[in-house]
Amino acid sequence: MTQPLQQLGFRALADPTRRGILHLLASQDMTIGEVAENFQMTRAAVKKHLTVLKEGDLITMHTVGRTRVNALNPDGLKQIHDWFSYFDAFWDDRLATLKSEIEKDTK
Repeated sequence: MTQPLQQLGFRALADPTRRGILHLLASQDMTIGEVAENFQMTRAAVKKHLTVLKEGDLITMHTVGRTRVNALNPDGLKQIHDWFSYFDAFWDDRLATLKSEIEKDTK
């Protein structure tokens, strides 16, 4: 049974190393080696993190010659953002109602 893409995106974001990789890729596309230079771990470990990010649709990978280049996928991040936006609106409404009730009681 496969996991929904959004669930894979949240799984990918759960790890601080993967969030760090996303920050790096936000400024430029990078090879595995270039990403690995920024972390104290093996290239193999970085490759596993990149694979999880790709499975979560948060990055894309394309080949240039014999090199695999990783890039941030804005569309994948938008799905996560849209999910959070729903809850932002939910809490904005709830907090506005609470504020209204508190102000009504103080008058």
